[in-house]
Amino acid sequence: MKMGRFGFFDITVVCFLLALSFSGCYGIRSFPEERRFAEAPEYRNGVGCPVTAQGKTLSSCDPSLVHVAMTLDSEYLRGSMAAVHSVLRHASCPEHVFFHFIAAEFDATSPRVLTQLVRSIFPSLNFKVYIFREDTVLNLISSSIRQALENPLNYARNYLGDMLDPCVTRVIYLDSDVVLVDDIQKLWKVNLTGSRIIGAPEYCHANFTIYFTDTFWSDPVLPQVFGSRNPCYFNTGVMVMDLKKWREGNYRQKIERWMELQRQKRIYELGSLPPFLLVFGGLVEPINHRWNQHGLGGDNVMGSCRSLHPGPVSLLHWSGKGKPWVRLDEKRPCPLDYLWEPYDLYKHRSKVRVNHHLNLGFSTSTNPFGYSNYFI
Repeated sequence: MKMGRFGFFDITVVCFLLALSFSGCYGIRSFPEERRFAEAPEYRNGVGCPVTAQGKTLSSCDPSLVHVAMTLDSEYLRGSMAAVHSVLRHASCPEHVFFHFIAAEFDATSPRVLTQLVRSIFPSLNFKVYIFREDTVLNLISSSIRQALENPLNYARNYLGDMLDPCVTRVIYLDSDVVLVDDIQKLWKVNLTGSRIIGAPEYCHANFTIYFTDTFWSDPVLPQVFGSRNPCYFNTGVMVMDLKKWREGNYRQKIERWMELQRQKRIYELGSLPPFLLVFGGLVEPINHRWNQHGLGGDNVMGSCRSLHPGPVSLLHWSGKGKPWVRLDEKRPCPLDYLWEPYDLYKHRSKVRVNHHLNLGFSTSTNPFGYSNYFI
């Protein structure tokens, strides 16, 4: 393995890794959870997809690929696998989706074992696992309103431009608590106009001021960062990112400077989101809200049940404290958690059909998942 300038390793998923996984400390017995995941169905390309020679392994530099970046850790593994499953299930060209997984160096389950596990669940998946060294960001992280938001992996998205191969110039970043119910090609084709670096659904009706402290707003200089911009809240759990412009503009360093200032004076409370708002607020390519129906995990304290925003749905996002796999296991699910369940590949309990619990209106003309404007 080669160590890069910023202290990252990458693991190319090749045959020798599978051999290693069956020997010594990296054998199947080292991760008993593996037996609890079902192997996902094989999803094949539809008509009109790029043609790949039989038996050929796609390189991450192949220009026909859709690139998706996600974090990978033992705590959110079940959510990540459901998210991947949902992407493949609804993709028109699933064989041309390439996943870039960012794994923590000192996770309870080693990145090597996580790699082997992903391969056992998705034998034909195009993917690569990168090891994220937590010490890269530990000295920049300040306390947040919820301890989970202080996890160094939450900040891995800041370093995608450094970790991913230079040939990868565009990527969709997804949190581990999402499921797609639409073709990811549609999101991939979003045009980032002008000098825009990222695209995301914006929520301009939200009170933007609450994301920063009185210390920030009362400072004579800091609020001027927005200048003539009209910043709106956006959720960083779903973003289309131009990595070429990101690298050229040193946006990692711009985000880190705000994190350094946060350590000196408390200017925000909410983890990894505010630095993105400071750097990109008012400069985001607005994407249709259907691509991030967020907040389904409730607030950051109680994790209470939420309903969907009005309108069609392409992506469901359980941002907030409550996670669907936890609530389902504890037998206290919210109604919308049953929409996550069909993508769950964990085998430890019997599945319950969605329509046993929900009476949903079907309207395939407004939503490829077959549901429209429910629980509003």
